Amino acid sequence: MLTARREGLLLAVIAMLVLAVGWRAPVFLTGRNALDIANESALLALLVAGQLVVLLTRGVDLSVASNLALTGMACALAGQAWPGLPVVALLGLAVVVGGALGAVNGLLIAHAGLPPIVVTLGTMSLYRGAVFVASGGAWVSEQDIHPAIKALPRADLAGVPLLIVIATLVVLAVAAWLRWRPAGREVIALGNHPEAAQLVGISQRRRLLQVYALSGALAGLAGLLWVGRYAIAFTELAAGYELTVIAACVIGGVSIAGGIGHMGGAMLGVLFLGVVNAALPVIQVSPFWQQAIAGAVILLSVAFNANVQGRRSLPILERDEP
Repeated sequence: MLTARREGLLLAVIAMLVLAVGWRAPVFLTGRNALDIANESALLALLVAGQLVVLLTRGVDLSVASNLALTGMACALAGQAWPGLPVVALLGLAVVVGGALGAVNGLLIAHAGLPPIVVTLGTMSLYRGAVFVASGGAWVSEQDIHPAIKALPRADLAGVPLLIVIATLVVLAVAAWLRWRPAGREVIALGNHPEAAQLVGISQRRRLLQVYALSGALAGLAGLLWVGRYAIAFTELAAGYELTVIAACVIGGVSIAGGIGHMGGAMLGVLFLGVVNAALPVIQVSPFWQQAIAGAVILLSVAFNANVQGRRSLPILERDEP
């Protein structure tokens, strides 16, 4: 009930924001603008879907943006070296490379017992440095990027950008996995109560490896699509974007303490940030305010999450003092 109330409040805030900006600039209320916002938010949605699964286990993946950059560069260099590669092979390469990078996080966390924030902070720097090593510090510009990489995120399907279609399918698949597959339910149980989950036979190591590999695979897919959409690959690609990913999750009601949150709320967080990003230029506000606004909303969201968790943890029956 509290979760639904929170999501309803967030949806109302988004609606009021859209109407307020639309009152000043009616073009903001058009269907074309809605598609543009969705298209701009599609890559964030892919990363948030992976981050959500990790956060549910009481972990965090700070390496997603670096994974995105490294996988994107790997795909750009592969396309440059082998111009005959089909788009299916490039997609497979992105998912495999990204998943492998995510699995490194999972192995270190699940099998070595290292804290997620320490591991992913380390791999964040490691992967970012690997982008520089792989490219020699050079950029891969539009004329050198494989045509299939550029065509994929720019194509339409029945008038809807293919990027939106891909993100929607992925988000629905991950949401269905969490809700209806035993492995997904075990991930949620692990985040709710790790000790109890292990007592009933849930393998913590297997599920942690699985969720970090999934987060990495989605970051790899986003890396290929990012390079294709913006037609460039370089060392600082998407630098700092991991904070935006976590912000979207927290704004959408996903608890950083694990076990609380679902895909619908996380996607509302993505929508909120997408609307804010689109609204700032319309109302002639400097884009630098975006970080300040997102930071303020994160603080409010964390405070709200803490209050909700505190209310959920209240005992049903009070014990009378003797």
